[in-house]
Parts: sequence; C-alpha cells; structure tokens
Amino acid sequence: MRKSLEALAKESSYALVLGIGGGGDVVGALPTYRYLQQLGLRTLLGGLTWERYVNDPEPGPRKMEEIVEIKRLSATVGLANARTRTTKGIRFTESAVAEVLGEETVLVDLNRGVQGVIDGLNETIEQLGIDLFVGVDVGGDVLAEGSEEGVKSLLADSMVLAAMVNLKVPSLLGVLGCCTDGELSFEEFNQQVAKIAGYGGFLGARGLTPEDLKVLDEVIPNTKTESSALAVKAARGLQGEIKIREGSRKILLTPMSAMTLYFDPQVVFDRINGVAKELVPTRSLEEAQGVLERLGVPSELTFEQNYTWKRPASK
Repeated sequence: MRKSLEALAKESSYALVLGIGGGGDVVGALPTYRYLQQLGLRTLLGGLTWERYVNDPEPGPRKMEEIVEIKRLSATVGLANARTRTTKGIRFTESAVAEVLGEETVLVDLNRGVQGVIDGLNETIEQLGIDLFVGVDVGGDVLAEGSEEGVKSLLADSMVLAAMVNLKVPSLLGVLGCCTDGELSFEEFNQQVAKIAGYGGFLGARGLTPEDLKVLDEVIPNTKTESSALAVKAARGLQGEIKIREGSRKILLTPMSAMTLYFDPQVVFDRINGVAKELVPTRSLEEAQGVLERLGVPSELTFEQNYTWKRPASK
C-alpha cells in the first residue's frame, strides 16, 4: 500500500529533505522540511553541489574535492555551513540557507554517477539514523518523459530520482511550483500528474502557508533562485504569463504554482521518467551525460558547456 507524507512521517523520526535539481531547489524544499518538523520529525535539509550558471559559470556540479568548509559524510555527501564554498570562492545556495536557518545543510555530489549517489546517501542514512527521504523538484521537469519541446534539464533530477528508488529507507517525491522552471507547459504538467494519479502514484498536496512565506522571505533575498521565488509570488496572488531566465522562457503562473504535490517516486520511475531507469548503472557524470545524449534528451550540462558567462557561446 502506498503511503502519504503524513503516514510515512508517523512511522519515521528523522527525515532528509533534498532539493533534487540543483540551484535553488533547496529553497523549494524548505516548505516540506518545515512541514515535517511540524509533524514532529527531526529534519535535515539539503541540495546538490550544482549551482545554476548565473551563480557558478563553471559547468556541472562541483566535486567534493572542490569544496572547502564542508564536513564529509561519504564520498558524495557532506554537511555545509554558512562558510561552505567552492575552492574558487563561490558560495552555495545551501550555504545561504544554512546561515538563515542557523543549522547545517546537506550537499550531494553527482560526479560519481547514480551509483555514487546511492552509495553516498545510503552511507549517510546509516551514519545519521535517517529513516525517511523526500526529494523535492521545483518546476516539475522530473515528471517529464524527455520528448517535450520545452524540457532542457533532465539530468540532475533524473539522476536523483534513480537514486531515490534504490535507498534503504522509504522515499517520497515532491514537486513545488508547477511549471515555474519554464520546461513543462501547464497542459503537459497536468497530463503527467493525471497519468501518475491513474497509476495510484499521487499521494497528496500542500500549499504554502503564511509561516512558510515568512521563512522564504528571509531566505530568497540571499539566493539567486527564480522558480522558488515565483511560487511565493503565486501564493500572494500573482498569476498569468511571465517571462523568466532573462526573457528566454515564458511560464503560466497559477495558484497551483504555490503548492507542493507529492508522488510515489517508484511510479514516476517505472511509468513516467524513462531516462531515470537508464541512469541507474552509471558511475560518473560523464557516463550519465552519455545516456541522455544516446536517448536524444537535452541536458543542463550540455547547455552549460555551450555557454560562456551571461551570453551564448558563438559556436
């Protein structure tokens, strides 16, 4: 029997809530992190070592060896604080969140492929006594099949989804801010949610509360997140067509953008995101990237590699 977030929380004591797409997804994971705390769980928040190019112009996620002021828990997982940064001095969004919350956050490195993420998270889970894992994507491209016209960044989300279904503890998938990343259209997003629901994989939803907004208002100004900020604006009544990503994409903001929807990750893995299945055996980021290239699916790594600071490369 599939269980809701609330049902899983009753059976758990310590949850890890991870923003699975890199960049500002850790900010979008904050409402779920807070909710689990309200349900009585000890809760740890985190994200990936992969910042968006507007923050870190170097392509891809940073390796653990490229990070200073981090407490290593495994080969691919570490605890960050307000001082955690790359060796080149770039601060992670997780560092900014750690400073506001006054507690450590988690950073996960994808450079050792999905197998490296699985091993690193399972080692961390055992070390810390974590008994529930919740992965949160902002925007919802993790629900894509890969053939949709607007999908551009299916690598990180799919890698973590592939890891989630291979952890030693129960896991749940959350999506905050439907379509706020400009990848799936509103119609495509709803179609995918309906498919998941048809397979019994839709497990509930929760809207942003005034208390969530208060915390997000403290965090967001210290970050460069765009999609999570739009979820906050949706919660305050903004709606309609909006341009994002320096005007390169258009999104439809609706009241639904202020909600986190929860899904069974196994259903999304088995029935929806076919890319994730292919990524399970990978042991390096390059191998994972090769899978997307073979499948003809766009990757954020390719985008970043073909980009120079703030303007497209000439070739």
